[in-house]
Amino acid sequence: MASDYKTRTGADFDRTEFESLLRRKVFLWQSFEPYGAVKGLFDYGPPLENLEAEVVNIWRDHFIRHERMMALKCSMLTPYRVLETSGHVAKFADYMCKDPKTGEILRADHLIKDVIESRLRSDREARGEKVDATEEDPKLKKKKGKAARTAVKLDDAVRKEYEHLLATLDDCTGDDMGALIKKHDIRNPTSGNEVEPPVSVNLMFQTQIGATGREPAFLRPETAQGQFLSFQKLLEFSDGQLPMASASIGYSFRNELSPRAGLLRVREFLMAEVEHFVDPESGKKHPKFASVRDVKLPLLDRKTQNGGGSTPTITTVGEAVDSKLVDNETLGYFLVRIMQFMQRIGIDMDKLRFRQHMANEMAHYAADCWDCELLNSYGWIECVGCADRSAYDLSVHEKATGVFLKVREDLKEPYDVEEWQANLDKKKSGPQLRKDQSKVEAALSELSQEMKEQLSITMADKGKVEVPVQEMEGGKVELDKDIVSFVKEKRKVTQREYTPNVIEPSFGVGRILYSLMEHVYWTRKGDEARSVMSFKPTVAPIKVLVVPLQKDNRFASLLSELEERLDDAQLSFKVDQSGVSIGRRYARNDELGIPFGITVDYESLEGKGFTLRDRDSTKQVRASLDEILEAVEKMCKGKETWEGVSGRLPVFEGKVEEEGKEE
Repeated sequence: MASDYKTRTGADFDRTEFESLLRRKVFLWQSFEPYGAVKGLFDYGPPLENLEAEVVNIWRDHFIRHERMMALKCSMLTPYRVLETSGHVAKFADYMCKDPKTGEILRADHLIKDVIESRLRSDREARGEKVDATEEDPKLKKKKGKAARTAVKLDDAVRKEYEHLLATLDDCTGDDMGALIKKHDIRNPTSGNEVEPPVSVNLMFQTQIGATGREPAFLRPETAQGQFLSFQKLLEFSDGQLPMASASIGYSFRNELSPRAGLLRVREFLMAEVEHFVDPESGKKHPKFASVRDVKLPLLDRKTQNGGGSTPTITTVGEAVDSKLVDNETLGYFLVRIMQFMQRIGIDMDKLRFRQHMANEMAHYAADCWDCELLNSYGWIECVGCADRSAYDLSVHEKATGVFLKVREDLKEPYDVEEWQANLDKKKSGPQLRKDQSKVEAALSELSQEMKEQLSITMADKGKVEVPVQEMEGGKVELDKDIVSFVKEKRKVTQREYTPNVIEPSFGVGRILYSLMEHVYWTRKGDEARSVMSFKPTVAPIKVLVVPLQKDNRFASLLSELEERLDDAQLSFKVDQSGVSIGRRYARNDELGIPFGITVDYESLEGKGFTLRDRDSTKQVRASLDEILEAVEKMCKGKETWEGVSGRLPVFEGKVEEEGKEE
């Protein structure tokens, strides 16, 4: 944990107490606990499940409705060939190191990061700087037992090198990490043993479709591929108009090598992904960019990272796009919309930044990529990736399947061209090429004009040619003049065909939820045992706490009326009629993040209204049920604030609530 990480009120963050709260209030727990639990799998209790639903609903409104996107639900089971074509089979991997003596598997980048951070902590202790004791890995601490630990001061040059290493670790390849492990003598922290060099391990869960086992498949590692393969249907639904965007929310699966950090690195997780298709010749401009041009973003570019820096520069998205720091308007527009979504759900804007991918992080086909990172007690965590994927996905799937995945656009002014054509006689080539005929046909169509002209000369001279076909054995095929001909033909071009480029914002919902819970957590000043979860009313899992002043049958009819009215207003609520003091009831429900409390007291029986309590300030107002419900509805829809409500409704100056600790 970063020693300077604070709660929303500036107090030191105690992760142990925070995680205790999550367990005690049934937010989440490890799955299958009666059987010993399984790492990387979590069950959500009522508060977190409801919080997720509220956040997802806001995401749907913020992106799908507001941006006029097409919502999709794609299969989670994905055939092997799909992910082989997309590159996931070959490249969707992390690097792992093995402790040869204990058999323990360690993720290489985590191993390096943990050991280097531990050495830097030791250096800070030796220099007399403050270090949070809870930073140390509990597993490592347990292994050390009661053995004394001596702080070791590093040379200034070594300290600087370590800090630069951490800033640039994301840019390292597997070989780079192997060299770092050797150079800095990085060992398994729990055993002290040397580790084997990093090896690549694919992270996908493999399965099969059908009983024969002949159709290998994977649980999808992302929702994107289903959207790409639905491209032509989406294009038809959008009447052939670009730009267009699809969106999908669903579970993805990754067989993490070393699941840790709670919801931040799990094996089953909810994703929300957008695929925004644009014409590459449009300059990737966005029709709404002018409306966000002056919005400021915290951008940590790769140049700063290469220099060992980690502080973002605040700049307008307009300036970032104009200078090509951000590649294009559409990418810049989505960075703004991502930040606005985070603000809307209650993320602390001082704990948000956009980090540009380093050179080795970038996919070879990507034009630009930025991660929206949120700061929590584990450090800066990637929660959203926003990438310009160019035309890669549609192109590789079209090549693999032969299915047309382009856009046809009628030209306003048709024109004539004279081009070399490669004409394959399918009747004669069929018996010779058989199952490879479609591969040869695709290879001929991809030949450049220069290559077709050269092959025509070779054919005239020798009566046969060799055509490169990568998918065939030997990488080429020999064709004679009876099977293929090369001729120059005139044709009128009436349409333009092109493969759209894709800008993809991809959200890890679980990571966002965890960061949000840390960001809204705090304790009452002077009483650190009284925890509060200050969810915005718009996302709070439960909106209203209903509390009768005491257990008294005379309150029954008013409670029934209040519950019915809350149901009619579609406001979630909880009734707490336990025998403890009202202050204690408020306190323990503040831990659930319930923003408002409606109290039924003896003055309510006399027709003198009800009190409405604000969770964060503990202030109250008193008004009629109609006025209170109107105020709660507006606040839960984000149309009014407590400040506005307390300014127009009479303040309740009754006895100060006696808010003790929960039993």
